[in-house]
Order: sequence, then structure tokens, then C-alpha cells
Amino acid sequence: MGRRAVIVSFFFLAFLSMGALTPAFAVIEEPATDPGLVMNFYSDTCPQAEDIIGEQVRLLYKRHKNTAFSWLRNIFHDCAVQSCDASLLLDSTRRSLSEKETDRSFGIRNFRYLDTIKEAVERECPGVVSCADILVLSARDGIVALGGPYIPLKTGRRDGRKSRAEVLEQFLPDHNESMSIVLERFASIGIDTPGVVALLGAHSVGRTHCVKLVHRLYPEVDPALDQGHVEHMLHKCPDPIPDPKAVQYVRNDRGTPMKLDNNYYRNILNNKGLLIVDHQLATDKRTKPYVKKMAKNQDYFFREFSRAITILSENNPLTGTKGEIRKQCNVANRQH
Repeated sequence: MGRRAVIVSFFFLAFLSMGALTPAFAVIEEPATDPGLVMNFYSDTCPQAEDIIGEQVRLLYKRHKNTAFSWLRNIFHDCAVQSCDASLLLDSTRRSLSEKETDRSFGIRNFRYLDTIKEAVERECPGVVSCADILVLSARDGIVALGGPYIPLKTGRRDGRKSRAEVLEQFLPDHNESMSIVLERFASIGIDTPGVVALLGAHSVGRTHCVKLVHRLYPEVDPALDQGHVEHMLHKCPDPIPDPKAVQYVRNDRGTPMKLDNNYYRNILNNKGLLIVDHQLATDKRTKPYVKKMAKNQDYFFREFSRAITILSENNPLTGTKGEIRKQCNVANRQH
């Protein structure tokens, strides 16, 4: 065999060893990896997404101040229940009850404004940005609108397809439950005691419906309440059995009702908390030291609040190919 034939045979055998069905110069693509949650997830696919969401939040807040309270409450009610996947936003169907219609979600409103934000994003980048990310980022920007800290949050969440109403009460603590249960529920998603104290600082804004606090006023006034504050509560909640649909509310913080600040902690130390959980937070030996520290130091409150919101926003998200990108936030996509 000549020298040329030997060389040809060598390369022919080498080619076979790589697999004769693979083209000699083909690039073998690795399967796409799931990056999970990352900063600026949409930088390539929809670089304007976060700016659009921020602009919409500012515009809506300017027109309807109470939207910011709703956005802040949304992140808690969605992300604390198994996954941060916008399941909260799904409407009821013939087969499942919406989380929005459960007792624990009483008083949550303004979902239509999330739809407004979604529509604005869809006009720019159809089918790219999830409702779960819009829910989280609107909360982030709503916190800023209320005077709170800017919290850098990761994106890349995808939307779930089912309501979690049937398990909601296993994850969301009620305002009348013991502090042990409250701490335990949050600990299950990685939020420690100072984080819980900081998260409940969200009660410094917004208002509480009389339905949720009349048990502290009737048939007898809770002796733990500040008596001067009781007069105001009775004025706002004159009926022992209030109509859930009536506009009967008490501001969570009469001093700075539209500002996320540490005044809440001073209020609850002075027995002016509206809910049982507020009172417990200020008196339980596990939480009281953090309440006192946050009452004195707003920077500390903001640091712990930012840390807790970050952990909450990253609770078991759907990423990669899991879930979907909903076309409308209140309805799962139709499956073909």
C-alpha cells in the first residue's frame, strides 16, 4: 500500500470512530440549560421590560394611590404559597377556586392594574415576560413609590397553570394565629425571625377592614389595646357584625398611612396595632427585641425588609421550560 493510501485509510478510520452519521464539520449543540433566576433576565429578549413596568407603576400610583398597597400584598400572597408563579392571579374555573376568592385573600384588590401593566409589556414584547415577573417587579417598584428601599430582584420566573387555593391555608398564616405558627410558616421558605418582623412592617401602610378586627372590639374591648386608639377604632367600626362589602376600614398607621417606614413598630410597642399578630409581634420574647431595634433604626428595618422580600420573591419559582408565559394574567393559556 502506498504512503497516500495509508494516510487516507487512517483518516477514514478516524472518521468512523467519531460516528459515520455525524457530518465532519457539524457543531454538536448542548441542550439549553436552565439559568434559573438571574438579574436582567430580559436584557436580550425584551430589554425595555423593567422600564415599562416601572413607568406603569409610577403612572398608576399617581392616579390610584392604593395600588401600591395591593402590589405589596400580592407578592406575599403569591410567593408564600408553594411557588412564586402568579397562581394568585388566576380566575376561578368550573374545576378550581381562585386564590383571590379565599378568606385569606379577603380585601386584595386592584388586579386589573396588573393587567394594565401586562398589556403595556405585551405591546412591546408579546409572549416574552411572565405575569409572575410582573407581579414581583410591580411590588418592588410599589415599595419605592411608598418611600421604601429599592430592592434589586432577579427575574426569569414562568407562570403556573393552576390555582393553589386548596393548600393556601397550609402556607399563609392567619392574622389570629400564634406567633409560633407565623414564625414556622415563614421559616419553611427560609425567612428567619428578623425577616418575619421586617415583613410585617408592611402593615405600616394600607388599611384593615373592620371584618378583620371587630373581635378585638366586641362584645368587649381587648384590654391590650391603647384606650385612645380604641375610640378611633370604634368610630371607624361601629357595627359588631360589619358588612364585608361596606367601606369600613381603619388605617394601619394613622401617623404616616401612605409611607412604608418604621413608625409601625413604635405603634405596636404602644399597643396601637390593629391585628392580633401585630400585638403578638411586640410582646413575644422571640420577636420583641427586633421590633424595638426596628423602631429605633429605619435603616436596619429596610435592610431586613429587603432581605426578606428577596427570599420571598425567589421561593420555588418555575423557570426554564416549566410553566408558561401567560397571554392574560388571569387565565392559563389554552392548550392545543
